[in-house]
Amino acid sequence: MIDKYDVIIIGAGVIGAAIARELSRYHLSVAVLEKEIDVSFGVSKANSGIIHGGFHAPPDTLKGKLVVPGNRKFDRLCEELDFPFERNGELMVAFSEDEISTLQFYYDRGKKNNVPYLEIIGKERLLELEPNLNPDVECALYAPSAGVICPYEYCFALIENAKQNGVNVITGEKVIELKKNAGIFEIKTEKNNKYSALYIVNAAGLFADEIARMVGITNFKIVPRKGEEYLLDRRVGKLVKRVIFPCPTKKSKGMLIIPTVDGPVMVGPTALDIEDKVDFSTTRDGLKTVFNHAQKLVPSIRSTDAITSFVGLRPAATSNYSIISKFFSIIKSFTGTKPEYIDGDFIIGRTTVSGFINAAGIQSPGLTASPIIAEHISDALLKDGLKLEKNPAFNPIRKRKVKHLRSILDEKNFSEVEKLVKENKKYSNLVCRCENVTEAEIVAAIKMGHTTLDGIKFATRAGTGRCQAGFCTTRILDLIHQETGIPVEQITKKGPGSEIVLTPLRKGRDG
Repeated sequence: MIDKYDVIIIGAGVIGAAIARELSRYHLSVAVLEKEIDVSFGVSKANSGIIHGGFHAPPDTLKGKLVVPGNRKFDRLCEELDFPFERNGELMVAFSEDEISTLQFYYDRGKKNNVPYLEIIGKERLLELEPNLNPDVECALYAPSAGVICPYEYCFALIENAKQNGVNVITGEKVIELKKNAGIFEIKTEKNNKYSALYIVNAAGLFADEIARMVGITNFKIVPRKGEEYLLDRRVGKLVKRVIFPCPTKKSKGMLIIPTVDGPVMVGPTALDIEDKVDFSTTRDGLKTVFNHAQKLVPSIRSTDAITSFVGLRPAATSNYSIISKFFSIIKSFTGTKPEYIDGDFIIGRTTVSGFINAAGIQSPGLTASPIIAEHISDALLKDGLKLEKNPAFNPIRKRKVKHLRSILDEKNFSEVEKLVKENKKYSNLVCRCENVTEAEIVAAIKMGHTTLDGIKFATRAGTGRCQAGFCTTRILDLIHQETGIPVEQITKKGPGSEIVLTPLRKGRDG
């Protein structure tokens, strides 16, 4: 049997999730196919979580055109979808005359991109705003409109709302074959399941070029850009209140210091183009590089404050033309004809294959631009012939099904804690001591479909603290087993091949 849809979105990261929610506004049958066991487990899981002000990207790129409109959407999105968001601002700091010239360049670019309230501030005000910065700083470019979110909470919120409005989200379905036959796209997955759709949206992240090649589109290649990041102990506190950038390089915005919306500070990432799309290894050199750069910005940061490290792979798009094709592309630029896209930019919209829409090469500031990218994809589908009829029953509101104890404790709202415990005794059982995560929160996450350790971690923060799940792993395994019936030895960290318990546990005397 073949499941048939109007639109199938391949990929359930932030971009696929935003597109799914956008399309759920219409009378359409929509499915999302995600190869991982849970949503946001690809590129999105290691996103830095910054909602950028918008002064980095050139104005003539899609990045430059979409970042500020995307930024403006987040206040309303936060209200509708109930995810944490803080407009804390961002600073690009300068230490020399050359870097001050760089700030002026980005100030001018930001103005062209319509970044609001952008200004260059002097040393005295800068150190008042951020007293832990290196006292050798001279000045900074300040964008107060920037902010931070939790990328996977945002992704979960988008997906949950899309599902509320009728979208079918299917995880653990890796697309291995895609072809167009008599105007219909036919999909076969690794599990030998079959799907068909009138339209395909390619939001496959690192693998978007491989999906595109299945239908004969070969004009771009995705190059994984490896970034190592480090999370600092919560006890270090918020060394900075705002996102801190150095002056950037051609490849990267540099090593950042990021006060996450959840509390701890994150530093990084590096930027290294590699070939392997599944290389998530961290290195000693990466650690040294990140902290050397971070200490230039905030001298009190120490590598011993790091409690964990991780790698994100950004899907950087590059043209895959022959030398002759590249020559004609250069000629086009001289004659004023716009090339198909600029290397490193987003690849969004219609293609040479009718009904196949790309949302590829989405790296920074893709998180910020995601709501606008979703609207562009909707417009591309309309232009390609899809009928978009508004669904008056569309409900934009999604509420979190459980309150996080940590956020209530941070606000010192102890009466609210008492109320929660009276309403649900599971709030009195602390499962993760480092992050104050209760049984109530973990059970709620399991009921929402998160049945791996990483899924629980992303949904609740259990296991992200100083002991890195040393205390709570066995308790979470037990709760997943109790709620789902999955044998403990079959529960995984992040999907098949990452099982935690390698052999069945022996039963005790009580059976």
